[in-house]
Amino acid sequence: MKRILSQCSKELSQFKRDRLTLALAFLLPLMTLFIFGFAIRLEAKNIPIVIQDYDRSQISQRYIARLFATNQFIFIPWTNNKSVEIALDQAIAKAGVIIPPDFQRHLTAGKIADVQVLVDGTDANNARVIKNSIKATTNDFMQAEGLIPDTNLLTTRSRLWFNPGRQESLYIVPGVYAVVLWIFPSLLSAIAMVREKERQTILQVYASSMSATELVLGKGLAYLIVSLGIALVVMGIGAIVFGLRLAGDPTPLLVATPIYLWASVMFGTMLGTRTNNQNAAVQGVALVGFLTALLLSGFIYPLSNIPFPLSLLPNIIPARYFIEITRDAYVRGTGWIGVWFAEIMIFAIGMVFFNISRKVLSRMQLTD
Repeated sequence: MKRILSQCSKELSQFKRDRLTLALAFLLPLMTLFIFGFAIRLEAKNIPIVIQDYDRSQISQRYIARLFATNQFIFIPWTNNKSVEIALDQAIAKAGVIIPPDFQRHLTAGKIADVQVLVDGTDANNARVIKNSIKATTNDFMQAEGLIPDTNLLTTRSRLWFNPGRQESLYIVPGVYAVVLWIFPSLLSAIAMVREKERQTILQVYASSMSATELVLGKGLAYLIVSLGIALVVMGIGAIVFGLRLAGDPTPLLVATPIYLWASVMFGTMLGTRTNNQNAAVQGVALVGFLTALLLSGFIYPLSNIPFPLSLLPNIIPARYFIEITRDAYVRGTGWIGVWFAEIMIFAIGMVFFNISRKVLSRMQLTD
């Protein structure tokens, strides 16, 4: 234990003297938090659309007003002389609504009035959102105008259960925590391990009586302490800026965070033992760590959308499990009953990384 603590103290001393590493540890995670937290939005808003009203009646004006009352669309001025297709082709608008000249007359006479809607289908998800929004707004308008008899025997009344205010930050920011706390601790530990090789100081360790296990634990403990500091800063600033509050029992998150950080540090140590220069270590963390944490963890895209056999990879990605824990802690609040398996998986994967690092260093050490 004395050797482990000595190695930990040495690593912390080197870390404090390196200003670039200090900036990498604390400034970049905060920048990533702000960029992801403010820039990523899954709900489509401020969609530009053009309107061609050939009827110019009171009811057509009320219909147009109802479309923009959703605060989802932005009005783009467009004359009736120019084709709506031009606006779509030139990417001026994402959709166009054409109201025929006999719109009010047909509605008051109880006949069908056709409104043409053209939607840019380049982005399939955005197109689906526009189509469903215009359809729902039209049905609401017809109901409000008394054009649909309110005699339905079956009605549905929906309620948003965990996030009634539909705050996207409650979904995005806890996911950002998982990505940030996976990338930067692993990056720091990978660079620290490679630095020993580049400066040839690791040869002194090989020639000493320190074992590979003690070396990995010493370095891991040092960067676990640093990572806990990063986690406190990132989660504290995130709570202040984005207004996040714990929804239930905080103990699953408190237990999972150091375990997750340990797994991240061990992942970086494992990459550091496999590479011989800092460029390769950074590329390894970026390709293997960042891409999987961003794309295969459920951070943005549902895991159910990933096709087989690629869908098997998220099962060994710790960020996937920590995202479940953070979103449960800040949104659902179900506690241990909902996330106990995720905690076990993070610990198990972290132990795999630790054993790989230890075995690689053991083969490098000089034998007696």
